[in-house]
Amino acid sequence: MSNLSSKPYQIGYALTPKKEQTFIVPSLLSCACQNGVVLTKIDPTKPLIQQGPFDCILHKLYDSDWKQNLQDFASRNPNIPIIDSPESIDILRNRISMLETVSKLKINNTGVPKQITITEVTGLENLKLNFPLIAKPLDADGSETSHKMHLIFDKDGLNNLTAPFVLQEFVNHGGVVFKVYVAGKYFRCVKRKSLPDISEEKLVNLKGSLPFSQVSNLAAAGGGEGCKFEKTEMPPESLVKELVEGLKEELRLNLFNFDVIRDGKNKENYLVIDINYFPGYAKMPNFESVITDFLRDVMHKDINCGDN
Repeated sequence: MSNLSSKPYQIGYALTPKKEQTFIVPSLLSCACQNGVVLTKIDPTKPLIQQGPFDCILHKLYDSDWKQNLQDFASRNPNIPIIDSPESIDILRNRISMLETVSKLKINNTGVPKQITITEVTGLENLKLNFPLIAKPLDADGSETSHKMHLIFDKDGLNNLTAPFVLQEFVNHGGVVFKVYVAGKYFRCVKRKSLPDISEEKLVNLKGSLPFSQVSNLAAAGGGEGCKFEKTEMPPESLVKELVEGLKEELRLNLFNFDVIRDGKNKENYLVIDINYFPGYAKMPNFESVITDFLRDVMHKDINCGDN
């Protein structure tokens, strides 16, 4: 960790109550304070220019009033970093534009699953996708609705979906997902259990659709194949680093994570399946020191804060 400066850095944060509860925890506040960083809650309903003073703004709110509040503050305080730009964040609020950023990188052995956007629940008979599919709401705004996803096993499983949504081919990946957390120049890759593999033989007996909340029953009922989680190797660090650097540059974001899976048919290939802004950092090992060092880097101008 860096040495203390003579004057603490005042970091204002504007988060939803749920986000604040999981992120602004005593261990983070203590670590930050010990290293000259003070985290202060912002009232998003009041003008930012009447609060503070702040050396930096940290936020994850999406409503138009807040964006206007932030814009007014930025116009009067162009040298104060805002983490992150609302325009950049908006790219991750749409599941198509989200993964288009990965395709632009053209990194060897990486890509995204085949997917299409459905705006009307008609004419779905001629989908050029292979079952099973994952159905995801088009908007990824962090709301409860945006997390309602389904595994689709056949055409009948498409009947009860509400447009707009994204259909993404399900790729067998050994039941393991690699989550890469990014905070400025820092990143951590951890592995987590994921959806079980579905063989072609098992798929024949699976009908309709299944909410993600019930997917665990799929493995328990013998519908999924086993997962050797502990023995699963992490992806090459060089590949992870290349993805991190590429996505940071393309997205112009500092705080995000992305989910990567290893293609079950070709172990050399990796697919990015999701990207989230300002994720649950508390799930990342030693997140307190990582976030604190990141914030100090912002103050020392070691971090590019986009257009702010």
